[in-house]
Amino acid sequence: MRVTVNTQSGAVRGSEADGVHAFKGVPFAASPYGDNRLQPPQPVEPWSGVRDALTYGPKSPQPEYPPEVELVLPELTGPGEDCLTLNIWTPDPDSTGLPVMVWIPGGVYEFHGTGASPWYDGSRFARDGVVCVTISYRVGADGFLYLGDDIANLGLLDQIAALEWVRENIAAFGGDPGNVTIFGESAGAMSVGTLLAVPRAEGLFQHAIAQSGAAHHVLSPETGQRIGQLLAEKLGVEASREAIADVPVERVIDAQNELRADLQSNPDPERWGGEVVSTFMPWQPVIDGDLLPAHPLERIESGDSVDVDLLVGTNIDEHRLFLVTGGVIDQVTEEALAGTVAGYGLPVEETIEAYRNLHPGGSSGDLLAAIQTDWFWRIPAVRLADAHAKNSADTYMYEFAWKSPQFDGRLGACHALEIPFVFDTLDNQTEALWGTTPPHTLADTMHEAWVDFATSGDCDWPPYDPGRRATMRFDTTTTVVDDPLSGERAIWEDVR
Repeated sequence: MRVTVNTQSGAVRGSEADGVHAFKGVPFAASPYGDNRLQPPQPVEPWSGVRDALTYGPKSPQPEYPPEVELVLPELTGPGEDCLTLNIWTPDPDSTGLPVMVWIPGGVYEFHGTGASPWYDGSRFARDGVVCVTISYRVGADGFLYLGDDIANLGLLDQIAALEWVRENIAAFGGDPGNVTIFGESAGAMSVGTLLAVPRAEGLFQHAIAQSGAAHHVLSPETGQRIGQLLAEKLGVEASREAIADVPVERVIDAQNELRADLQSNPDPERWGGEVVSTFMPWQPVIDGDLLPAHPLERIESGDSVDVDLLVGTNIDEHRLFLVTGGVIDQVTEEALAGTVAGYGLPVEETIEAYRNLHPGGSSGDLLAAIQTDWFWRIPAVRLADAHAKNSADTYMYEFAWKSPQFDGRLGACHALEIPFVFDTLDNQTEALWGTTPPHTLADTMHEAWVDFATSGDCDWPPYDPGRRATMRFDTTTTVVDDPLSGERAIWEDVR
């Protein structure tokens, strides 16, 4: 069955199945290519008649994925220039006042960035009385090129434009623009943490969920400009927005691939900047002094997100995804482990001994996975929770602990594994990451917790505070644990 809804830009025609109405590929901004290349998102040109909203819009043009990214990010669309679109699932467009959830996808700010994935199907949220929206945004150089001019963080501006579209239009789909939850995973969660500190985003959402990402990974303007200069050198053009915008998209993507290869082969902090070498993420939000006035964590700690309820957490074995799938975990030497520890600014012998005690019997690769999980994901999440909990809005923390049986059980509770549990979409895709018999009861529990939080801003476990640090551990048996990272926190106390 087809159903039509009027937006401020024109009418859209969606589909209905099993009591859920879906509208896909709805533009929230004009195409960011042609005259709009490397510019802030522009308004959609209104249309007459009824526009079909039956298929997903394209994703932003981008490099091909590394193998581990391709494994965890199945997609239902390809690249294209009309990429600033969103998708909506609602139980009934004629409803009023339904809570709204807006999903920001991940992809290390260089890949993916699309709401068109079977993992992100919002039907189950709509089934449970929530209007679910998934968005797409620009990634890589087109989303995060910084040249020291007056334009920065275009990918974040895309996300804000999508949220502004939600504010102006979501009531037509049954949603309440005054009860919006943003949620995301990986770079999507980093976007959530960053948006908490962006003045222009204030009031566009009331609740926020950060899954495996926090408010930690941003670039200084000096590092951002250095990456822009390196890209221009690869392209053989002046480091100006106009010159780079004149280069064909395909050539810019090739240059991004060349930059990534150079970074991996020669990760020299003097060349790339310490933030890039430590993360291998050349494209990140930049502290430009305007859209992002200061480091997100500093602004959150000072009370910038005081009125936003926050749920933040990670998976306990995040980094095993990147080490197990390609077999790297079995090639890690003691020398490589020691070098990584030293690179993070930790005392080498004491840190390795402490992690051996925390992970008895672990190989060098196992210890590296644990250390990188803590540095990149879990400690930043704790620090975000600490910073946010200083203010009056509620803060909640979780960890996802169910271990995948795939790769002979070596993946553990790895990065991205929780996503289909949150969306309750375990049946929507192959079992590459979670096997043939995942615990559907865990999906029921986790999905319900996200629905409850989006509805009220509350969870059914105690709020987080730096004293008790109550954390909901999601597993086949779900329970509250207090301060589950006490040992790890002590190791990282002096490293920022």
